[in-house]
Amino acid sequence: MALSGTDKIHQRPSTTISGTSSFVNGHFPNRRWLVVALSALAGFMLTVVWSAHFVDSTIGDNVANTLLGHNAKETPIEGILSGIAFAFVSGIAGTFTACNIAAFGAVAPMLGAAETRWARLRGVLKPIGWLAVGIIPVSALYGVLVGIVGTRMPQFATAASTPGTLNSRSIQTLIVFGVIGLVMIYMGLAALGLVRDPFRRIARRFPNAPMVFMGVLIAGFLIGRPFALFRQMFRDAAESHNPLYGAAAFTLQSVGNIVVMALIFLALAYFTGGRLQGWLSANPARVAAITAAALIVAGVFTFLYWDVRLLARREIIPWYPMAPWS
Repeated sequence: MALSGTDKIHQRPSTTISGTSSFVNGHFPNRRWLVVALSALAGFMLTVVWSAHFVDSTIGDNVANTLLGHNAKETPIEGILSGIAFAFVSGIAGTFTACNIAAFGAVAPMLGAAETRWARLRGVLKPIGWLAVGIIPVSALYGVLVGIVGTRMPQFATAASTPGTLNSRSIQTLIVFGVIGLVMIYMGLAALGLVRDPFRRIARRFPNAPMVFMGVLIAGFLIGRPFALFRQMFRDAAESHNPLYGAAAFTLQSVGNIVVMALIFLALAYFTGGRLQGWLSANPARVAAITAAALIVAGVFTFLYWDVRLLARREIIPWYPMAPWS
């Protein structure tokens, strides 16, 4: 049977390239470079309008204050149990900070088709579980490191950057998020079949490897995160010189980051009644396009916001477009 006009636009023949991993299903939209261009433009525009003060303070601080029952920034962290609670709550509060936007690049592979609501919920929980497999070891190891040598690490520094210079904390942020952003862009291009799938070999034996790697990236946000509440937790863990406390706090910080994301995906899976999953499975090229767009938007945003825009804000490069409220 001949393909409809819509199918001709959105999907290449499935025999052209086979799927190689959960991020690269082998069904690519014909206008792949248009997807790239629009996604990159969206990522750039997001850096222009993004307000760190609104997201970090108006949203993040208010969420943390409400959940903790007191002013999170002004109340000292007293004791390990208090610190662990603070870590988890600040992780939830930081879900929509700039560095966590990249986590939503995993949305499309999580929304597989299933006949029942419970099956769809299990289909979402499984990849989230594999995200946690990548998140927990990296977060715990970094927490151990902070508990041992944290007071000598760049993130412990409190000195503000002066115009025309970068302090050690800013340099660390620039490097970490620059690398994460470029990796996300590459993964997005791979989802469209424009570059080789980095998971093509390992996914044959370990099909969940891409989700584990995404978890590693999410945990990597800890290494560069400038979120004020996170720095407060970082300094407390560093001053404690307790690696076990550091491991627990940093793990819960990262787990808190994906709680809201998990609830959003579960709601989509449960309340759409399978319509969204059916729409995606009807044309697998849609999954490829959504996956690629999410990864490219996140990657371009992360790289431009934390590298190029950061340099402009420090007056190291002459200009970067920013909305008045940003």
